[in-house]
Amino acid sequence: MFGSDSSPPLLTTPDGSLTALNARFGEAYGSRHGARSQAWHVFVEGSGTHVHPAPRVLEIGFGVGVNARATLAATAGSGAPLEYLAYEFDPVSTETLRGVSVGGEAEGHPAWEALLGAWDIAGERLKVQAGGAALEVRFEDVSTAELPRDWATALYLDGFSPSRNPEVWTPEFTARLAAALAPGGVLTTYSAAGHVRRALGAAGLEVERRPGAPGKRECLRAVRPL
Repeated sequence: MFGSDSSPPLLTTPDGSLTALNARFGEAYGSRHGARSQAWHVFVEGSGTHVHPAPRVLEIGFGVGVNARATLAATAGSGAPLEYLAYEFDPVSTETLRGVSVGGEAEGHPAWEALLGAWDIAGERLKVQAGGAALEVRFEDVSTAELPRDWATALYLDGFSPSRNPEVWTPEFTARLAAALAPGGVLTTYSAAGHVRRALGAAGLEVERRPGAPGKRECLRAVRPL
């Protein structure tokens, strides 16, 4: 059972959404200033997934599923079919996933309910399909995993901070992320650190600063040229 040894404490953020603390990295999975607000502003809207006719999303750091649920809510509203692939090295328990989603958006989405139902019996990967969405979570170290190439219309780079989780922010890894994007695909991240911006640019992406979600002055959006 994932995360069965302990359940991390849940935190209510200012926008009313929940997140949880990760003991390994000493950080919250989502923004303490508004987990839902960050998911929508930085990732869903920042990547244009809410208006894409057939989004294929690659997420680095599934965490407690806040970004996935925001994406499910967005695509359910638009009626667009969704393919969602996430990597998670240190999965939480079903209890934590369910607790964070209580009262939140997409709590009752068929794909989310199917994912919760299969979470504890998953092997190296879990894949469910329901309600117009296909969700897959691969439980492996993304820094050494084989990523899809030329696939993602949106890539959510949502690892823990560069100071705590440097492996997913290196120039070598961001080059692999750039290759996972389809032409015209958009990578978004909450970090606006200079070395992250430079790494994305060196990977051949067109990088721009955007206003950040609550609690952050800026975030980044990077597009793979057509």
